[in-house]
Amino acid sequence: MTTEGTDLSTRVVLTEVRKEYVTSDETVVALSSTSLTFEPEEFVCVVGPSGCGKTTLLQMLAGFQTPTEGTIMVGNTHIKGPDPDRGVVFQHSNLYPWLSVRGNVEFGLKMRGVPRRERADEAERMLELVGLEQYGNRRPYELSGGQQQRCQIARVLITDPRIILMDEPFGALDAMTRERLQLELLELWRERRKTVFFVTHSVEEAIFLGTRVIVMGARPGRVIYDRKVWFKKGSHRSTDTEIRSTPEFVAMRDEVAAKIYEAQGLIGATVALH
Repeated sequence: MTTEGTDLSTRVVLTEVRKEYVTSDETVVALSSTSLTFEPEEFVCVVGPSGCGKTTLLQMLAGFQTPTEGTIMVGNTHIKGPDPDRGVVFQHSNLYPWLSVRGNVEFGLKMRGVPRRERADEAERMLELVGLEQYGNRRPYELSGGQQQRCQIARVLITDPRIILMDEPFGALDAMTRERLQLELLELWRERRKTVFFVTHSVEEAIFLGTRVIVMGARPGRVIYDRKVWFKKGSHRSTDTEIRSTPEFVAMRDEVAAKIYEAQGLIGATVALH
């Protein structure tokens, strides 16, 4: 997806990355030796069964965990811990309940010492961007689940990270809210062109959002499928909503689902795609 003039400092390279956990009675291999490259501006979606290492991989990219073996680099820099250039959106919003919605969004800028007026103006822009401009004075508990996730996304975007890591951010939402936020996230990505690493259990969500889909197999975690999304997507909401019924979308959905079934020994079984 890279083009001439793209900033390659956001290229992510994993080289023979392996992650083990030592428990009281065994050593668990959460991720077997894995080498991957994520190009700038890619929207990479990762799917797979529970326990396949999706979240472990995301946490290592975020710097929350360190590999047992191997290296992870962003540009020419080794990932050795969390960094503001890698924003994380979690499945369950971790908003500060004692702050207003606006206060939550501008919190990162406050920690950076940005002057009050400047961060307030930027927070208003972010709230408008995610459709929460009327909710700035509310507390997080006064928002719906979907609104809380919008607030969390705005809180990440305001610090302008180069890479956004999303760990099943819509997994706890109802179907209609989830589809609406998928559309909004796709529009945000088209506008800002961040590199996105998105973990999900939904095959349809992965194909709808991603420019690239990775399937991970059951423990020990490993990549068993890695393909670009080969069909052309729409450029606005009306065509986006039609994509799911196209033959190309259905074909890739079935292909990805078959890889997951195969990894779990479920060939011929019926499991949810959503």
